[in-house]
Amino acid sequence: MLTFGLFGTGHWAAEVHAAALAGHPRAQLAGVWGRDPAKAEALAARYGVPVYSDPDALIEAVQAVSVALPPDVQADLAVRAATAGRHLLLDKPLALSLPDADRVVAAAAQSGIASVVFFTNRFKPAIATFLASAAATGGWHGARGVMYASIFQPGNPYGGSAWRREHGALWDVGPHAVSLILPVLGQVTQVAAMGGPRNSVHLTLAHGETATSTLSLALDAPPASTAFEFAFHGEDGIGVVPDRDGTPVDALRLAIGQLWSEVDSGTRDQQCDVRFGRDVVAVLAAAQTAREQGRTVTLPS
Repeated sequence: MLTFGLFGTGHWAAEVHAAALAGHPRAQLAGVWGRDPAKAEALAARYGVPVYSDPDALIEAVQAVSVALPPDVQADLAVRAATAGRHLLLDKPLALSLPDADRVVAAAAQSGIASVVFFTNRFKPAIATFLASAAATGGWHGARGVMYASIFQPGNPYGGSAWRREHGALWDVGPHAVSLILPVLGQVTQVAAMGGPRNSVHLTLAHGETATSTLSLALDAPPASTAFEFAFHGEDGIGVVPDRDGTPVDALRLAIGQLWSEVDSGTRDQQCDVRFGRDVVAVLAAAQTAREQGRTVTLPS
């Protein structure tokens, strides 16, 4: 059993993180901290756990942290928790800059803690099975992906998110998209990007000299145009990524199970840990530079 402190009080924290922790046989929600004390008190009362006014006190009281906060806030808390020897269950993106992502990776490596970055679709069983099979098969020449969301419609719980409004689709749905491509095509070596209608963003990625991929991302797509479409093409034809199965709570429970397994066994799996999260941030940061400067960006090998 791992005791978790929950950091965050928004919709994702309350309806996904807290629900997944409360219903998991190997996890115990032991306290809540949030930037809004009233919301933190309400969420803690809902789940019958203490509310903490000091984040470091909550870190001290638990074995692991579950973070559902804006990425720049998350990065600082993750460094503090990892330095204190607490295991990390983090959200995507790991951070909003490569230096911040590197700080989290360094703190985790120094302490030897286990970590999982919750790329939701990587913990959808049908998708995970497909990606594992595709990676084992090999021979892929490239991929195309479309993630068009429409979060600014009335009643959407994410439409008022300040960091999403500021950083857009690249940093919100972009991590999900990149996390599906890297396990099959490998590390990205070059990135080009441009903007499109309704603040969409469109990327072309080179994966060494063997493959290329394209990604189209949006948060403000017309409701009739929302899409989740990914496919790989190669020597054996076309491989279509299956649709998302299960709920985010189901997926997070699988992520919690993976973290617990790593803690229990002492192993450290790089598939969705902070090192993988850092690699995703590197691609997104390069894409941001490519879009702003109108050039192709080469990533360090």
